[in-house]
Amino acid sequence: MDTKKTIDTMFGAGVHFGLGRSRRHPTVTPYIFGTKNSTDIFDLEKTHALFETAKAFVTSLAASGKTILFVGGKKEASAAIKNSAQSINMPCVEGRWIGGTITNFTQVKKRIDRYEKLISDREKGELAKYTKRERMLIDKEIASLEKMFIGVISLKKQPDALFVIDPRREKNAIKEAADFNIPVIALAGSDCNIKEITYPIIGNDSSKASIQFFTEEIAKAYQAGKKTTV
Repeated sequence: MDTKKTIDTMFGAGVHFGLGRSRRHPTVTPYIFGTKNSTDIFDLEKTHALFETAKAFVTSLAASGKTILFVGGKKEASAAIKNSAQSINMPCVEGRWIGGTITNFTQVKKRIDRYEKLISDREKGELAKYTKRERMLIDKEIASLEKMFIGVISLKKQPDALFVIDPRREKNAIKEAADFNIPVIALAGSDCNIKEITYPIIGNDSSKASIQFFTEEIAKAYQAGKKTTV
């Protein structure tokens, strides 16, 4: 997709809309084209340049067989995050960020292992030895673990990078990544501190259309990188 076509697509998805000027974080100011009816408007040419840099990084990660954890718990992002991550077999957090997913991964992995064992035991019929009440409690445990960890079951070690929708909302994920020097690619709205982001993409992080565009393109960039290893 050439530059003009990409920018036109961004415009059609409403990527250029920021929040009210009063909510603008100073770090985003260089990427503001102007203000209309008190709403910040992003300079899509600058957004496009940032996006190309981010995609190049994603492609390089894929070429090296690295893992990207997709993160987006807000309701506008969850479906796009899940679908794009699944399309390239990457883990995702499409709900509430579970504290310690990065900083205490050893314990998180134990919980994932527990879930996988319970599922395996149930499929093999090995839970039949328990009483009805005990099986009911196990089923509740399975449901609870599934709700928390279903998106990250494939995560066998700390991720090599994060792709985040709305880093201000996902500040806990951003902090955990920073603690371990894990690079972060993020779609960041006008209220975000982009100094915290390794590869910021300045754009509308509240619109479903905008979020879907970027998540799908990031997935495509990763897929393109995988092809270079074949």
